[in-house]
Amino acid sequence: MAISDIGPIGLGPTLDLVCRQAPGAAPDGPFARAIDKYLREAHAKQEAADQAIMDLATGKTENIHEVMLAVTKADLTFRTVLQVRNRLTEAYQDITRMAV
Repeated sequence: MAISDIGPIGLGPTLDLVCRQAPGAAPDGPFARAIDKYLREAHAKQEAADQAIMDLATGKTENIHEVMLAVTKADLTFRTVLQVRNRLTEAYQDITRMAV
């Protein structure tokens, strides 16, 4: 019986789409560039964690400590991205509620 590959876990469809922009589509402005850089770093950490898990599962490495560190780094980065998103959403909602 063969076991089929299910592929990497990934960051989810929304964040994967953001990280896979067209190569020529550079963000405008310093804030957009900072967010783009941070999202790319988060995506890279998630890919590193996925690769570490695959290496452990296939027997290429037996160092579970490094795998757990990679997964924890990816998890913390993802949680930080979520918190930044939540704070930005709250700030936008506060601005839209302001009286003019």
